[in-house]
Amino acid sequence: MARFYPVLEARHRAFIAAQKLFFTATGTAASRINLSPKGMDSLRVLSDTRVAYLDLTGSGNETAAHLAHDGRMTLMFCSFDADPLILRLYGRGRIVRRQDSGWAELRCHFPALPGERQLIVLDIESVQTSCGYAVPRYTYAGERDTLARWVDKKGPIGLLDYWREKNQLSIDGLPTGLLEDA
Repeated sequence: MARFYPVLEARHRAFIAAQKLFFTATGTAASRINLSPKGMDSLRVLSDTRVAYLDLTGSGNETAAHLAHDGRMTLMFCSFDADPLILRLYGRGRIVRRQDSGWAELRCHFPALPGERQLIVLDIESVQTSCGYAVPRYTYAGERDTLARWVDKKGPIGLLDYWREKNQLSIDGLPTGLLEDA
């Protein structure tokens, strides 16, 4: 039922493009594993071996801390409609921040989204598909506007203050590097 591929094929790219939700998983040898849902049209396939997503402000910044210390990352997409499928991308992730030289080149692939924090790039080492037969069916009801309202209320200075207070260390005390050289 499960099958591995060395690169993204056209059908994998089409499946990814159709998804409204994906999950990221990261960890280090000594940290808790982090699993986070993502959405809001924030992911782009850059090539058959590379994807990136625009990371938005959240209550923590575990992914950045884990990638800085380990680099291993898995993205998972799953179908919630009539055709079951789970697609996983295994690879090495890295962070690209506003102050980094590669920011503008990558940022242009994404729409404006509220609370933009950093870009996450995954260099894919393998692609896996599996059946997804036990995944329930759900109907997409739309995007939430909660983050946009929260960011508007915070304003640019309030958002920066929030990053300083909440997004500098992981829950295990690992630095995220979010505001380094900013």
